[in-house]
Amino acid sequence: MQETRLELIKQRLTTALQPTVLIVEDESAKHHGHPGASTGMGHFAVTIASPLFKDHNLLECHRLVYDALGSLMQTDIHALKLKIIT
Repeated sequence: MQETRLELIKQRLTTALQPTVLIVEDESAKHHGHPGASTGMGHFAVTIASPLFKDHNLLECHRLVYDALGSLMQTDIHALKLKIIT
């Protein structure tokens, strides 16, 4: 069974950041007709809280999320809306 993008995002964030809160939403349908939609990549919204965010500013927390997602940022994610809970 092939994992969906949503499952891959959740898996990578869970493995790397051990979140206490993790909500991942696929908002791709809201962007139908958007120039980026034609790439086949998705638009996602992530709400996340992690003990690993302690002692990091907001920009550093964003970088931790991007690092956790790794290659998905180039291959599967066109847009990512982040809500970081500290």
